[in-house]
Amino acid sequence: QVQLVESGGGLVQVGGSLRLSCAASGRSFSSNAVGWFRQAPGKQRELVADISSGGLTNYAGSVKGRFTISRDNAKNTVYLQMNSLKPEDTAVYYCNFVRVVLRASWGQGTQVTVSS
Repeated sequence: QVQLVESGGGLVQVGGSLRLSCAASGRSFSSNAVGWFRQAPGKQRELVADISSGGLTNYAGSVKGRFTISRDNAKNTVYLQMNSLKPEDTAVYYCNFVRVVLRASWGQGTQVTVSS
C-alpha cells in the first residue's frame, strides 16, 4: 500500500514562496496523475493542481499563474512551488492520486500559513 508524506510547509508572509514535496513509498507515482489538494479550516478539501503521468498540468483558477506542480518520477516525488502567496492560501496541503479509485490513505499533510 502506498504511503504519502508531505513536507515543506511553514509560516510565510504575504507575497512569499514555499516549495512543497510529496514523497511516495510502496507504489510508484510515475504511471498515474497526481494532485495537490488543500483544506482550509471549515472548508472542503479542494484540488489545486494536478500533473499527468506525461507531465501535463492543470491548476485551479485561484492558484493559476502562482503555483507550479512538477514531478520527479525517478525519486517518486511530486512538488508544488508556491509563489506570491496570499492569506487565502492558508490551509493544510495534501497530495494524492487524482483518480478516486486509486486514492491512497490521506497523509498528515503539511500546514501552510500565510500571514498578512
